[in-house]
Amino acid sequence: MTPAARISAAIEVIAGILAERRPAADVLTEWGRRHRFAGSGDRAALSSLVYDTLRRRASAGWIMGQPAGEETPRALVLGMLHLARGLDAEAIGRLCDGSRFAPEPLTDEEAARLAGDTLGEAPAHVRGDYPEWLDAPLARVFGDDRAEEGAGLAGRAPLDLRVNTLKSDVGKAAQQLAHLDPVAGAWSPLALRIAPNADGKAPPLTAEPAYLKGSVEIQDEGSQLAAILAAPARGAQVLDLCAGGGGKTLALAALMDNAGQLYAYDDDLRRLAPIHERVQRAGAHNVQIRSPKGRAGTGPDVLADLEGRMDLVLVDAPCTGTGTWRRNPDAKWRMRPGALAERVKEQAEILDAAARFVKPGGRLAYITCSLLDEENVDQVRAFLARHAGFRALPPAEAVLALGERGIALRAAALERPEGLLLTPRRTGTDGFFVSLMVRDA
Repeated sequence: MTPAARISAAIEVIAGILAERRPAADVLTEWGRRHRFAGSGDRAALSSLVYDTLRRRASAGWIMGQPAGEETPRALVLGMLHLARGLDAEAIGRLCDGSRFAPEPLTDEEAARLAGDTLGEAPAHVRGDYPEWLDAPLARVFGDDRAEEGAGLAGRAPLDLRVNTLKSDVGKAAQQLAHLDPVAGAWSPLALRIAPNADGKAPPLTAEPAYLKGSVEIQDEGSQLAAILAAPARGAQVLDLCAGGGGKTLALAALMDNAGQLYAYDDDLRRLAPIHERVQRAGAHNVQIRSPKGRAGTGPDVLADLEGRMDLVLVDAPCTGTGTWRRNPDAKWRMRPGALAERVKEQAEILDAAARFVKPGGRLAYITCSLLDEENVDQVRAFLARHAGFRALPPAEAVLALGERGIALRAAALERPEGLLLTPRRTGTDGFFVSLMVRDA
């Protein structure tokens, strides 16, 4: 496919995403089935164009004079080419020449808009490329910096790896992956980072021997930090209450050096399914997976024997995922206010359920990949009000788990009495909130 044909295809895919409100990955897969002539390079380039357009949807529509919610796919792609790819009106015009498979030529108005001012007078939600209804919640957290924080979330995400110390070390893993030019993480002592290529595509890491043998796992550095800050002790009793596919479970097992007992549970068997193979590959021998029995709320309590016994309970709570927009840019445009209210209710219920497992003197780690106070500090404050026997651990104490790096991380992150908030702009990680609470002895 020519570059012009790829742009036409991107306009077609964006049209499907906007019309059907489906995840971008599904629409791209469907497009690939209908256009089997497109090679892997074409599909990668198309995916990059589509995701970059979704990252910059608000700002691209703005410079093209398109009202929010009424943007045309063509205008969004053209605006993205200018904002994200740095092409001027003349360069875009050469791609849109109306030839076979190319987009129609630019209109006079399109050319003028692409040649004019960009975002100087745009409101914060446009400069930050996030839905307008989220402007007030983000202003509550970041104030006048919310547009810059949003812009950080509109960038491309790197590929972060966690070195599995049960099977390797950072030096060996970096040597195994030297052909991918990994660099050490800024904060996590276990992190290696691989930059995406020009199309924003990460290498096929899951085909690498280091991955297949369990020496490395794909895990954002912010997620690694959340596990490290939870500070699971060697030989401790730990419950990962929302284990999902097992990313943090594996990180905890390595931090515990396979000593003690780590229980992994999730109330959704589908989310829990990948954990079995991952635990085996990682060589995590201290993990006991507890699966729910029967339909939710109808089966036996498979965690009853853990009540009041855990040194650490980790709650990686379901959330709106606003901190992962770099990796899921289409999700921010499909998100609705009702989803926030639903998640807030669910988080409170999970926190209350988690409290019964924490032993006196034990810790409760509350983690989200959200930037919103409603899901973060508000949840912690409300939990502490409901459970007088718990107190929040000051971030100044929590970061000691990272040593000197923790001091620097505390300075970079947004610190609140209830916990630390990591963001792409501040820490170069996905957005994560980490709060540690201690039960009175």
